[in-house]
Amino acid sequence: MLVEKNVPLQALNTFHIVARAHALVRVHTEADAVALCANAQWREVQKFVLGGGSNLVITGDVKPLVLKVEIMGRSLLRETPRHFIVEAGAGENWHDFVAWTLDQGLPGLENLALIPGTVGATPVQNIGAYGVELQDRFDSLDAIDLQTGQMFTLDAAQCGFGYRDSVFKHAAGDKGLGLKDRALILRVRFALPKAWKPVLGYADLEKKQAEQGGVTPTARQLFDWICQIRRAKLPDPAQIGNAGSFFKNPTVSPEQCADIIARDPKVVHYRLADGSFKLAAGWLIDACGWRGKSIGQAGVFEKQALVLVNRGPSADGQGATGGEVMTLARAIQTSVYERFGLRLETEPVVL
Repeated sequence: MLVEKNVPLQALNTFHIVARAHALVRVHTEADAVALCANAQWREVQKFVLGGGSNLVITGDVKPLVLKVEIMGRSLLRETPRHFIVEAGAGENWHDFVAWTLDQGLPGLENLALIPGTVGATPVQNIGAYGVELQDRFDSLDAIDLQTGQMFTLDAAQCGFGYRDSVFKHAAGDKGLGLKDRALILRVRFALPKAWKPVLGYADLEKKQAEQGGVTPTARQLFDWICQIRRAKLPDPAQIGNAGSFFKNPTVSPEQCADIIARDPKVVHYRLADGSFKLAAGWLIDACGWRGKSIGQAGVFEKQALVLVNRGPSADGQGATGGEVMTLARAIQTSVYERFGLRLETEPVVL
């Protein structure tokens, strides 16, 4: 097992924040994970699992042992009467995997196209976009307990999925079986529907459909539409450092929503199945005047206020620090609370 020391992390996080890992191990196989857990030198050391670094804000050099997950592989495992079960290694690039499923004639993940990160990180965040969440297509996953070295498998119910939430984001005792900083995901399996139909209903998709004469899109067309929409709205992390959507869309009661609408009739809101309403956090931030503003080298993206970006490099070549990003985030949270009485929750992991 090769342990790299004093490893630069700027290229390993999509915010491109300058920091170093005191020690880093690349996990290429299940055997690597088993060997790590069996190693007496590293067994009791605090660890941090790193996938694509796309949902992460690093606020300083990282003292825990960084486990860089690079387990690869894609396959169609089996069929059931209703689904195709496909599997991918945790280190696979998520968007590339989505494109691969379509190349195999296996639709179902197209609404989640162009979301940055790796396959192994998707259940942690329960990623979602344009009417589909990961839990809607999830079958099961394999992981290793970093404390005991034991392998285990979880189904959807055991993952405790919620809005941008799962059992992997909670410590033991916090939400039943908490697995935060304890589980390293090795492989993820997805159940893709044989009776596929496009998931539409979002304004941007309806606009694309209207532009195409109202045609019902194929999975590949829907994939292309979503890629076009996301590229028009969101910065490419390869060009502008960012962690994607920085805040969760808040959910409010019908009474709260009616009160906000009475004061701000243009607020973007969506009714949920349980009768509550989801408000567009980007709209709330924009309404508070934050679009395009900066603190240090950390800024709010001009095309989408939900995204914070790294405007660096500065004169010292460092770009935004994690501290600047979080100072900006807290200032935005304060503004939204003072105007709307809502506390925005952040999405990225802060390390």
